[in-house]
Amino acid sequence: MKVNILYISYDGMTDPLGQSQVLPYLIGLSKIGYSISLISCEKTKRFDLHKSTIKSICEKAKIDWQPVMYSKRPPVLSTLYDLMKVRKLAYQLHTEKQFKLVHCRSYLAALIGLHLKKEKGIPFLFDMRGFWADERLDGNIWTLTNPIYRKIYTFFKGKEIDYFSNADYTISLTHAGKKEIQSWDSIPNQPIPIQVIPCCADLDYFNEKYINKTAIEELRIELDIQTNDFVLGYLGSIGTWYCLEEMLILFRQLSQTNDKAKFLFVTTEPADMILTAANKLDIPAEKIMIQSAIRSEVPSYLALMDCGIFFIKPVFSKKASSPTKQAEMMAMGLPIICNDIGDTGSIVRENELGIALNDFSKKEINRALSAIPELMKIPKDKIRKAAIDYFALSNGIERYAEVYQKCTEEKSLNLSILKKPNLQD
Repeated sequence: MKVNILYISYDGMTDPLGQSQVLPYLIGLSKIGYSISLISCEKTKRFDLHKSTIKSICEKAKIDWQPVMYSKRPPVLSTLYDLMKVRKLAYQLHTEKQFKLVHCRSYLAALIGLHLKKEKGIPFLFDMRGFWADERLDGNIWTLTNPIYRKIYTFFKGKEIDYFSNADYTISLTHAGKKEIQSWDSIPNQPIPIQVIPCCADLDYFNEKYINKTAIEELRIELDIQTNDFVLGYLGSIGTWYCLEEMLILFRQLSQTNDKAKFLFVTTEPADMILTAANKLDIPAEKIMIQSAIRSEVPSYLALMDCGIFFIKPVFSKKASSPTKQAEMMAMGLPIICNDIGDTGSIVRENELGIALNDFSKKEINRALSAIPELMKIPKDKIRKAAIDYFALSNGIERYAEVYQKCTEEKSLNLSILKKPNLQD
């Protein structure tokens, strides 16, 4: 008999995040025997464009997708309206299916899960994804000088303790986040049960072995990358959490000692934003390459890089950050220059996969630059093996399944069907 699970996400499945960090896990959990109902909040334009694709994926995986339309305006009230719709639907589905577990992605969805736990006795899995309320402050999305945001922040910091106290299990993206939570005296019955599952990636897809070598050479010609050029590379959005100026400062110093150095950004960010920042630091525009890529092109662009870099804003909330770009770069065998935040630095440092800066001081940047010759000697297979150990999707699915089993007391599921990536794939 299948075990019925309700998964609630305020993020949409037609959004890239839903497709990369929700559906792959649920597909795997469905394969090993769970019957999953999925409620998600979908933005109208993306839903109209991609609903048939997501519906097909869910039907093939036997996932019962129940989309709810996302409301954008007015702020705050629209969110409350969405949550009312989600809650009503969740209760209707529970009447029909009698869920054995409600799995809630982040703080807004957890409001519904907490109600279901307290009112219906359904085990509640709090998949926190990060210190959400603090992220809103650290990212300057909320400000405590605004009385409305101050009230909302205070509300969710109280709910945060309620979630941790009542959840049958909590998922943290990082060991650093787990350690932080289990140090809080305000949570009763410490240490509460927490499973660490980082943002995993499809490591079969990000595999240098399967990249078309002709396509790579064509990209080299297109971007004018010469054989002896040194390509520092960044992948993904920059936005709120990544330190563009500090990365450019490091590159400026690198290019002063290595005239063959180039900086490749694979991002959908506006090129002007990056070039303006580079110009302010007197970095020649011809040293900067900016490419927007669809998912199928990303591995080929990563293959052009000699070393990956990303600096995360060093704030409290990012203790719980797990950047997917780290998994994808490591899967391609790239050594990494990063800063020591969350688990990012410890993974790089303890496995000797690159260098993790303690801060962005001149001394630390010089330390990173002086280490580059040694970084280039790290075997790609060693880096890829670490990616498999830490970030393989199959590992993430298996850890979720273990938590599901503990919460539902269901022990008869078949984990052996999960395909494990290896160095030969």
